[in-house]
Amino acid sequence: MVTTIKKRVLIIDDSAVVRQVLSRILSKAPDIEVIGTAPDPFVAREKIIKLNPDVLTLDVEMPRMDGLTFLSKLMAGRPMPVVMVSSLTQAGAETTLNALELGAVDFVEKPNGAYGGGLDQLEHTLIEKVRSAASAKIIAPSSRPIKPPTVTAALPKTTDTIVAIGSSTGGTEALRVVLGSLPATAPGTVKEGAHGDTVMPGQALIAPGHHHMLLRRSGARYYVELKDGPMVCNCRPSVDVLFRSVAKYAGKNTVGVILTGMGSDGARGISEIKESGAKTIAQDEESCVVFGMPKEAIKTGAIDSVVSLENISAQIMKLVT
Repeated sequence: MVTTIKKRVLIIDDSAVVRQVLSRILSKAPDIEVIGTAPDPFVAREKIIKLNPDVLTLDVEMPRMDGLTFLSKLMAGRPMPVVMVSSLTQAGAETTLNALELGAVDFVEKPNGAYGGGLDQLEHTLIEKVRSAASAKIIAPSSRPIKPPTVTAALPKTTDTIVAIGSSTGGTEALRVVLGSLPATAPGTVKEGAHGDTVMPGQALIAPGHHHMLLRRSGARYYVELKDGPMVCNCRPSVDVLFRSVAKYAGKNTVGVILTGMGSDGARGISEIKESGAKTIAQDEESCVVFGMPKEAIKTGAIDSVVSLENISAQIMKLVT
C-alpha cells in the first residue's frame, strides 16, 4: 500500500467566507491538507512557526499588515512557497508583478463578486497551483527593479531575429535574469504589449492579462496582435499561441526559449518553431523553479540546447549573432 504524503497548506485571508471556501476547495484534493487558516499576517506568523506548512495562500488586502508587506518580510526571514489569492492579482496587474518580484511562486485571481460563479475554474486552478508551489524551488528574489513578462517577444538590435520567450511559474525571476544579462543592444525596456505595437530593438513586450499575444508581419515590420479567444492549455495568454504565430511569421529568423513553468504550455508551439528551421533553448531542471514546461518541450525532441538559467542570455546572443 502506497501512502500519499499530503501537501500541508495554511490559508491567510481576512474574510471568514473566503477562508471557508478555499479550505473546502483544497480539501477536495486527496494530496492536499489544509492545516490551518489565519485572518491576518500576525496570526499567520504564529501558525507558520507552530504548524510548519508546505505552502501558503495569501491575500493582498488585509488589516494590520497588507499581504505584500508580509510577503517581503517572510521571504527575507523564512522563504517558502506562496500562492497569492486575491481580487487584485490578475495576470499582468501591478500587484501581481510586485508579488512575483517579492518571491511569490504564482497567483490566483478570486472570481468577481460573491462566490456564486467561477468556482469550478477557481477549484481547478487553485489545486494545480498549490500542488506546483509545494514542489517549487524557492529562489531568493532580487532587488533589481525589472518587470519581465510571462510571454515576451523581443527583437535584438543586432539582427532581425525574433526572440520569443515563454514561462509561467517562477518566470518572473528567470526572465529578470535573462533580460538583465543581455547586452545594451538587446531589449532593455519592458512594456505591456498593446494591439499593433511594433516589435523593435531594445524593447520586450509583455502579453497583457486575459489576452493572447500573437506575432504578425507587414513587409519588414513585425508587430503584435492581441486576441481574447479561448484558453489554450488552461492559459490566456498562452505560450503556445505566441510560439505558433512566431513560427508562421518569423520562421527560421527566430530563437524560441522555454523557461521555468508548470504544465505543458509552449511544447507544441516550440515544436513548430523548430520545424520552421529556427533554433530553440530550454532551461535546465536544476535551475528551474518548476521543470514542467521545459520538460515537456524537451520530450518533443524540438530543443537544440538545454542550458542553465545564468547561461541562457549568452546562448541567445550566440544564436542571434
